Amino acid sequence: MILIADSGSTKTDWCVVENGKLIQQAFTKGTNPFFQSEEEISNEIATALLPQLTTNAFDAVYFYGAGCGFPDKIAMVHRAITRHLQVSGDEVEVNTDMLAAARGLCGHEPGIACIMGTGSNSCYYDGKHIGANVSPLGFILGDEGSGACLGKLLVGDILKNQMTPGLKEKFLKQFNLEPGDIIDRVYRKPFPNRFLASLSPFLAQNLDEPCVRTLVLNSFKAFLKRNVMQYDYEHSKVHFIGSVAFHYKEVLAEAAQEMGIQLGTILKSPMEGLIKYHSTIDN
Repeated sequence: MILIADSGSTKTDWCVVENGKLIQQAFTKGTNPFFQSEEEISNEIATALLPQLTTNAFDAVYFYGAGCGFPDKIAMVHRAITRHLQVSGDEVEVNTDMLAAARGLCGHEPGIACIMGTGSNSCYYDGKHIGANVSPLGFILGDEGSGACLGKLLVGDILKNQMTPGLKEKFLKQFNLEPGDIIDRVYRKPFPNRFLASLSPFLAQNLDEPCVRTLVLNSFKAFLKRNVMQYDYEHSKVHFIGSVAFHYKEVLAEAAQEMGIQLGTILKSPMEGLIKYHSTIDN
């Protein structure tokens, strides 16, 4: 019996798998060791995950998460997991969410894999390992096309009166926000990326507005230009994981066509592919 976790900045999907079949699924808040302490991660496992599970004993645990690309962050998550879960032979792997996307989308085949959810990322995957990765840089410096970046562009245009007065009024009323509230949430409160991403569905609801569609399309084109086009995209299909890619797939396809990129699979979550990948490996 194995436990697979796919964690973004917003939520973590935990799946208990036995003989290649999903037998239990649980959800907790997102885990990101760049923004959380070991105690906070450990507490989330103890208070939010364990009460949902029927057992805390596993043959292996595979954790994929945002912010898990550095040895000290990997060690932090590893300690938090082993503090509460019993794993035979200490078979605990902590990997990046980028590797989760690559394995979930491509399995054991090479390809270009992308994440487009709260944050965004991309890589060239050789069928086993990530062969090349353009740093996403986070929502302040990069993360083009992500929910956080779309939300940042949206509120910037709203507050600088770059959208119609009607859209501005509709936005502030829908989210019950004043301009001062937005500034406070972005610059003073924790997890501004989550807050900004939570506003991005407004774009999906108003895609028929030319200014909204242009904002989304240009952000997707920026993602493709600044990330994907640094790989051998002319000979590889480009696959996507994430809620933003999934819900805006029509606009993403338009951006890819304009940039001369072959669009491959678009999935909301890598979990189905990860279950297949680890069941193949383990059996």
